[in-house]
Amino acid sequence: MSGSTLAGLSLGGLTSANLQAQAQNPQEAWPDQLVERPLRAGFPAPLPLQPDGSAPEHPASAAGPITDPLMWRTPNRQAPEIEFDYQKMKIKVDPRGLAKLTGTLRFPDLERLPRVSQTFLLQCGAPNPRGIVKWTGVRFADVADMLGLVPGAHYCRFVASDRHYIDEAVATLRHPQVMLAWLMNDAPIPARHGAPLRLIIPFRYGNRSIKAITEIVFATPSLPMPPLPA
Repeated sequence: MSGSTLAGLSLGGLTSANLQAQAQNPQEAWPDQLVERPLRAGFPAPLPLQPDGSAPEHPASAAGPITDPLMWRTPNRQAPEIEFDYQKMKIKVDPRGLAKLTGTLRFPDLERLPRVSQTFLLQCGAPNPRGIVKWTGVRFADVADMLGLVPGAHYCRFVASDRHYIDEAVATLRHPQVMLAWLMNDAPIPARHGAPLRLIIPFRYGNRSIKAITEIVFATPSLPMPPLPA
């Protein structure tokens, strides 16, 4: 889900027949001035957060599957073919001079860090939750400390295998609930759900928990947009 755009996720309640019917309807003329229109019903769905803004944790016994649809930025809406085995992952890390370590992040680098498991609701922007999931991995804060990230690094960009990306403040990513996960419900994350490595930000909508990370880039200003597939 995190590999899609929020707009794409908002289609969760529509069937292919609905979408085809909409595409066949002639578009009305675009107004040449600002006009009032009805808001999209039920969107965005409220995130069930705690008073401090964190996500409520669930017991591991409540964990289950993530519901469809899953959207990728690819012509067939499927996960691109990459190395899905988390033990063989190779993640490009480019701190742009803002950390002591740079190069390729591999699983043994993460394996040395404290392993954590947390169970959260994955909430779509549309009014249909995707599922309560147990994620296992490491806290992003521990990864940042391992890299030797300097305090002046303000932003981090995660790029997925389909070239979808998100930019997030490092301060947000250092929240103890934010993690880089390679296990989903005690099994390797399936390719369609973001293998080999997925970012989990449980207090954001699910599209921020970006799937299939291939690059991690740090910066002080915002970064230019990476090339997207045709």
